[in-house]
Amino acid sequence: MTDRELRLSRRKFLTGAAALTLAGTASGTAATDKPPASPLARPPRLDTSGRKPIAVLTTVYRPMSDSFHIASRFLHGYVRFGAFHVPSFFVRGVSVDQTPDNDLSRSLSREFGFHWSRNPTDVLLDGDKLAVDGVLLIAEHGNYPRNEKGQILYPRYEMFQQVIEAFRKAGRSVPVFCDKHLSHGWDKAKQMVEWAKERQVPLMAGSSLPVTWRRPELELPLGTPIDEALVAAYGPNEVYGLHALEALQCMVERRLGGESGIRAVTYLTGRDVWKAGDAGQWSWDLLESALGRSESVCPGDVRRNAGSAPIQSFPQIPPIAFLIEYRDGLRGTVLLLNGHVQDFTFAARLKGESKHPSCLFHVPPPPGARSFDAVVMNIEKLLETGRPPYPVERTLLTSGALDALMTSNQRRGERIEAPELDIRYLAPADSGFIRGNIGSAS
Repeated sequence: MTDRELRLSRRKFLTGAAALTLAGTASGTAATDKPPASPLARPPRLDTSGRKPIAVLTTVYRPMSDSFHIASRFLHGYVRFGAFHVPSFFVRGVSVDQTPDNDLSRSLSREFGFHWSRNPTDVLLDGDKLAVDGVLLIAEHGNYPRNEKGQILYPRYEMFQQVIEAFRKAGRSVPVFCDKHLSHGWDKAKQMVEWAKERQVPLMAGSSLPVTWRRPELELPLGTPIDEALVAAYGPNEVYGLHALEALQCMVERRLGGESGIRAVTYLTGRDVWKAGDAGQWSWDLLESALGRSESVCPGDVRRNAGSAPIQSFPQIPPIAFLIEYRDGLRGTVLLLNGHVQDFTFAARLKGESKHPSCLFHVPPPPGARSFDAVVMNIEKLLETGRPPYPVERTLLTSGALDALMTSNQRRGERIEAPELDIRYLAPADSGFIRGNIGSAS
């Protein structure tokens, strides 16, 4: 972000102050006595009057955790549409499973007056009545074991089960957002969606990648005849692999006929990645088109760069390929190329077209990690309308695909048939990604 983008002009300041005042009077959003001198440096202390309560159920609430990034925007407000924005929902309670030395949740509860507990039921219910109008389930960080496939056993399923039990006791359900994938295991992910349907719970889940900025602002028209698609990315296989799968899925679900599910997956690593490309199992041309959008691509041969050395906080990781065979014949590929790129890019081959549509999924870095602006904007849509802005089936499909891929890796690159991933749905007309410049998102 440039200095120019960070500085607010006098006109933008006055617009922001006016928007804040209007939010407090016209839409029930609370305003403060004085407009903020600078929403990016000195935001006002928000009032909860006229705002609806939500609960945050999380594994850990420490600096730079997903809970920190998402809940902070409900505690402090954030800048959107070029002006300071106060969500019409406030954090009433936070349940935290683990409290490391740098835990923030207890001090924030004293500062902001929200209820704190280790028990999700305590922040969901007031006696037998539901105490909140929405739930954020954020189980993405913390000290948890791994299973034999290398998957981190975050308790998303167990936490969602407690949410459902609270809804049953109260006789009422409210919208729920589940951060990242639904669960590490297919059976648990499927059960979560089934519970939501049984209790008529508006459920939204997923990564920030589908809704962050795109450069250019590529939105494939519904019904696009896609023959093949590829995402070039980086990071560890499970945690960042889910990001990359979501980036792939939010684009290919717009193809002719809609989403029809996945037939099989294969996980390759090391030299087998390049052999598969040379054999035509994935497209070198699409990789070239995707890398043409990268802001971090390293000079030199990807076959030499990928896996050659540790990069910043990431260890030395060999190249990884996820080969996705869709039931309608579409081929999808995710390449994790640590050492060659450190961003997420997409390219596709369309039937009868020589040019490959492509884009970068722009993910602004910490400490602000402003791709969470886009996540919270969509969470607000869920809470306000009671309708997920994009189907939970997308994340059910990516959760199941990732689980099958981790099985393929455990079995040394065996192709895994996935009859359970016969998941069909239609993409929304609006992809829901954040548009405009970062300093004045629209």
